[in-house]
Order: sequence, then C-alpha cells, then structure tokens
Amino acid sequence: MNAITTFIFDVDGVLTDGSVHVTPTGEMLRIMHIRDGFAMKAAVESGYHVCIISGGSNEGVRIRLRNLGITDIHLGTPDKVETFKEYTELYGIDPKTVLYMGDDIPDYHVMQRVGLATCPQDAAPEIKAISHYISHRYGGRGAVRDVIEQVMKVQGKWHVYYDGKHD
Repeated sequence: MNAITTFIFDVDGVLTDGSVHVTPTGEMLRIMHIRDGFAMKAAVESGYHVCIISGGSNEGVRIRLRNLGITDIHLGTPDKVETFKEYTELYGIDPKTVLYMGDDIPDYHVMQRVGLATCPQDAAPEIKAISHYISHRYGGRGAVRDVIEQVMKVQGKWHVYYDGKHD
C-alpha cells in the first residue's frame, strides 16, 4: 500500500450498489454513498491520481464526480484495458502503483495489470478470485472509502476532522 499513487474505480457495482432506477422517461438513476465521495475528494486533495473507467455512461455520474474534483472520468468505455493503458501512459504512471477497484467481468483484465487489485464484498466470484484485497463493504456502501482510507492511513495522509480541529 505504500507504493500506491493512483486510484482507479469502476462505477456500477463499485461506486453504486449496481441498482439502476429507471424513470418513466427512461432516465437511469444511480445512488452513490456520500462517504465514498468524501474519500475520493480527500484523495484528490492529497495529490493522488483518481480516475474513473466505466462501461456505463450517465451525465449525472460525470457531474457528481467532477464536483468531487475528479477530472479523469472515462464513461461509456468499451475497452477498459485500452483506456487504462492510455491513462497510465499519459501521466507516466507505473501500473504497479495503481489500486483498481472493480466488481465484475469487464474489470477482470485491467485488474490483472495493476499493483493492487481490489473489489467490494459483493463482487463476482471471478473478481474476488484475482483480488489482492476484498473490502468488507459492499459496492455503493463504502467499499471505495474503505480502500482509500486504508491507503492514506498507511501513507500517513488520512486526517480525522472533528470540532474544527485536525488530528
């Protein structure tokens, strides 16, 4: 965990619980956990690279992530491995310094290329089998916060805020 400089996350099943609420107009709504958002924002503000690579495409998701300070958002991605390669080459990131969290088969081949493959507790069995760490939290229920917090604590970058004072 000491070598991690970059966090890459899938959306559906990782930042969400995988449920999609379909409105009468056909809009698909997703729910994200506020604590996952807090952790991603903390990671960005602490100098980590934070990237989203998702096969799904939803403008509301993009807006939410941008509001957290994430600028590398790849939605509607047909080939996650190609996007991963382009992203790491663009920023000169060693794949060994990447933590990737995925939950299902489309994440499989990217997860085989990173230094720390992680998944939520409710990930597909094939993904659990190749993960270095399986969060005790479910997708959309704090799994992202779990991995970010652990990395930042190991690296001495996690701060607990209370009563306006910093620890």
